[in-house]
Formats: sequence, structure tokens, C-alpha cells
Amino acid sequence: MNPNAEYQRRLAERRTAAVREQKLFRWIGNARLATGIAGIGMCFFVFGEVVISVWWLVLPLVLFLILVVIHARVVESLEGAKRAVLFYERGLDRLENRWSGKGETGDRFRNPSHLYEEDLDILGKGSLFELLSTARTRAGEDALAQWLLAPAAREEAAARQEAVSELQPCLDLREELAVLGEAVRSTMDTDAVARWGEAAEVRFPNGARFIALVLGAAVAVTFGLYMAEVTSRTPFLVVLLVELGYAFFLGGRTLRVSASVSSPSRDLALLGKLLARLENEPFRAPLLLRMQAELKASGLVASEEIGRLRRLVARLDWQRNLLFTPIAMAILWGAQVAMAIERWRLRSGPHIRAWIAGVGEFEALFALAGYSYEHPHNTFPELKETDEGWFEAAGLCHPLMPESQCVPNDLRLGGELRLLIVSGSNMSGKSTLLRSVGLNTALAWAGAPVCAKRLAISPLIVGASIRVQDSLQDGRSRFYAEITRLREIVNLAAQPRTVLFLIDELLSGTNSHDRRIGASAIVRTLIDRGAIGMITTHDLALAHIAEDLPGRAANVHFADTFEDGRLHFDYRLSPGVVERSNALDLMRSVGLEV
Repeated sequence: MNPNAEYQRRLAERRTAAVREQKLFRWIGNARLATGIAGIGMCFFVFGEVVISVWWLVLPLVLFLILVVIHARVVESLEGAKRAVLFYERGLDRLENRWSGKGETGDRFRNPSHLYEEDLDILGKGSLFELLSTARTRAGEDALAQWLLAPAAREEAAARQEAVSELQPCLDLREELAVLGEAVRSTMDTDAVARWGEAAEVRFPNGARFIALVLGAAVAVTFGLYMAEVTSRTPFLVVLLVELGYAFFLGGRTLRVSASVSSPSRDLALLGKLLARLENEPFRAPLLLRMQAELKASGLVASEEIGRLRRLVARLDWQRNLLFTPIAMAILWGAQVAMAIERWRLRSGPHIRAWIAGVGEFEALFALAGYSYEHPHNTFPELKETDEGWFEAAGLCHPLMPESQCVPNDLRLGGELRLLIVSGSNMSGKSTLLRSVGLNTALAWAGAPVCAKRLAISPLIVGASIRVQDSLQDGRSRFYAEITRLREIVNLAAQPRTVLFLIDELLSGTNSHDRRIGASAIVRTLIDRGAIGMITTHDLALAHIAEDLPGRAANVHFADTFEDGRLHFDYRLSPGVVERSNALDLMRSVGLEV
């Protein structure tokens, strides 16, 4: 199926539905207004000089109430249609390369000390995260960012692949999840909500629940007896006084509960809707079934528990109604509901963190499934079991480039060959190749399909030095920043997981003599520690490193031609060392006399 054509078809349908619901919304609104006016007009006859039966007011009242219910449903349908339109518009933006700057960038996950996040455009405007993320909750964004920034174990990545494969064709389900709840993504502070659920109990006195119930019932009974003229008002007033005193006694605890529950309840609303949709979906992939089971592992159905909390909070809010306020005060309504909320929190609160994490993982999988659906030519990589380092790709492309502009390349690292030295002119594609390798590695170990015809990859962790910059505030030169990053990559290579190092213009900030000696020593150390990787260079002296590491290193290059005052690049990786530089040609092309 062509995702672009399917999105276009569905977008047209959802826009038509939105227009239809908008017309219905206006029609029912006008009908409500007309019914209200008719009811007011009828009051003049019921209570005026020309008297008619009061029962005539029942008709406009009932009709008005029916229209209110229908209107609420139409509003919900209209909002759903608008969100569906937005869902497919954003999908088309991604397919037609208009997505940059329109989604969530993940800037809150930025970490300057991370060894590949900044270099590979994992986060930020126009990043891999922005391209992938369709999460409605912060938990979903958290999970997706974590998967991209920390490679999974082979078993976990393989399980995600199977789950993403099952979810990939489920466009209807992805649309349903996208239109649930409010029109904007949840800004839920997951840690704050989880801490609320895990906080120490607000302890009410022993028996307070039953005392409040008895006092509330006593107030209602004595008031009823007084109104029926069975007793005087004295019993009612005595019970009411006792009840108000007890309400004052419980007031501090009641206020603590009611003040703390409002924000978590609101934040959990969207979570509950997502859970309700996911808990009973007939999944087949083991990971999806396991995640479903974990949502019910405590014996509590997460969506039902959150729904119960929402109903309790709604009851707590009833006492804000001016008509109900005196009744609520008389029957200890606030205290009774507050104690019910505390019982809910003691039973369900400790599980909130797991529920949030579960929804987050589901959303991250749906994000990867959406990416897979929108890129049908991408393939799932073969996750090799070897720990010796392997990266073999056919038709490798940059995931953030439009498919029509991407030039695929083949390359292999692993076995005896541990290093590729990439030479080439300015703008020939060296840095793009490094990012293509790094981004596809991140995708592979997140459990996503990769932008390649075929990729076989072993468990790897990327260490990159591509976009290293100086820092005036920290008093660091670019060269110092680079060697600091190189030290971190070398230290990383001492860890159990094989390092894939990607280094652009290795040691370009020093002279050729020191550069060759330093570069040779660094790559030898990395290779000796089991790492595999690539370095790029303009300095052809570094190409001789391959001679010092026979069989373990090889030279490859990107070539270009200069014709009619213009540079032409084919962006094809070729064996050997580049034979020419385009620096002088570039300077002449912009009008410099050199």
C-alpha cells in the first residue's frame, strides 16, 4: 500500500467528516437557543395573565436537555475529526519532507556529554526524534528518547522488531490513539504523578469513615423527621452541630487530600483512555502480550482504576456547586470522598509509575510502527549474536534525508577489517556517511527498521566526534574539546559492548606531523580494544594509517568533478584514496582569486 495515497484518501474523508460535524454543531446550537427562547416565552403564559398549565414547560425543558446531551456528543465527534485531520496532515508532512520544526524536538533530553546525541542529530529541530515521535504523553517521549540514546540488548531489540512488525499495518489503531483525549499532547509530569501515588498516607482517625457516614445519615434522617413534623428541630440542630465540629476536626486532612489529587487526576485522564484502548487489543507479539499482562499484573485493571479515581474527583468537585454546597457540608461529603480517594491511593497509587511506563513503551512502539508504515522500503536489520563487532550494509541511506535525494552506499566493517579511512573533498558526503551509519545503528538497536536494503549488525554502541565545538564559556578550544571527546570514546571502548567509533576530520586542529602520530595511536588503541569504526580526513597523510594496519584498515573515498565552473558529486563510496581536492575550485567558484 502506498502510504501517501492512503493518507491523502483518509485526510479527505476526515475533512469531510469535520465539515459535516461542524454544520451539525451549529444546527444543534441554534436549536438549543430556539428551544431556550421558546421555554422563556412559554413562561409568560404559564405565569402571566393568560394562564396555561405548568406542564407545558416540560416539553421545552426535556427537548433542551436532549439537545444538550446530543450537542456534547457532537462536540466530541467534531474534536475527534479535527484531531484525525491533524494526524494525517502531520503524516503527509513527514512523507513530503515538511516535518522539520513542526513536531516535538526532544530538547529536554539533551545532554552535552552524550557520546553521539548531538553529532548524529538524535534530538532537536530536524532530528530523528522529531521525525519519529507521535507520542501523546511525556512518558511516550521519555521511552522513545531512551531507546534512541541507549542501545537495547539483542533479545529486547528483536522483541521490539516483532512488535513493530505487528503494529505496522494497524493504521486504524494508531489513528484511534491519536484522537483520544484532549487536542494537545499531555504535559503530565510523570515523576510528580508517580510520587503522589507513592507518598505517605494521609491518616484519618480510626473509625473516621464510619463516624462520618453515621453523622451524615443522622443529619439526613433528623432533617427528614423535622420536615415531616415528627420531631422538633432540636435533634436536627444537635446532630448538625456535632457533624460540623467533626468536619472541622477532619478539615486539615480533607484539605490535604483534595488539594493534592486535582493535578494527578487531570494528568491521568489521557493515560486512562490510552490504557482502556490498549488493555484488550488482541495482540500476538510476545512483547505486546507481556506489556499487556504487566498492566494487570497487580490484579488491578489500570484503566478501570483510573476511571474510578476520576469519578471520585468529580464527586469531590460537586461541592463547588452552589446548590449542593450546603448539602455537602451537612453530610460530610468532602471528608467522605477524601477518605475514599486515600483508600484508592493506598491500593492503586504504588502501581501508577508502572502504568505510566507501560503506556510510554506502547507509544514508543507505535511511533516506530508509524515510521515503518511510512517508509515501506526500509527493512529490519539482522541482529547478529556475535560480540566481535560487525556492520555490513547494502543500500545504506541517511534516515533524515528525502528518499528521492538519498544516494545509497554499501559498506562493511567487521571480522579482520576494523577501520575505514574515508577521504574526499569538501561537501562530497563524508560526514553524511558517518551520520548514516550512526543513525541506522541507533534505529537498529531501538528495534526500528533501518534506511537500507539490508543491514547485518552486531551489538554496538556509538561513540562519535562529528560536531565538536569550542566553548568560550568553558575556556575550551575546538581541539581541546575534540581530544576530550576522543578520550571518552577510548574509555567507552573498555566497556563490554563493542564500540562503533565515527570520527570526522580526526585531529584537524593540529599540525600534520602531530596529527598523524596522534591519529595512528588513537585508532590503534580503539582497534586493540575491539572497536570498529570510520574516520574521515582531508589530510591524505592519514591515509597511510592503513599501511600501518594491514588487513585491519582500508581506504575508501568520495570523488567529485569540476566542470563549467561547477562542482559535481556522485556521493558514491569507492575503494582507495581520493586523488584530488576541490578546495581551490570552491574558492574560485565563489570569486576568490587563488
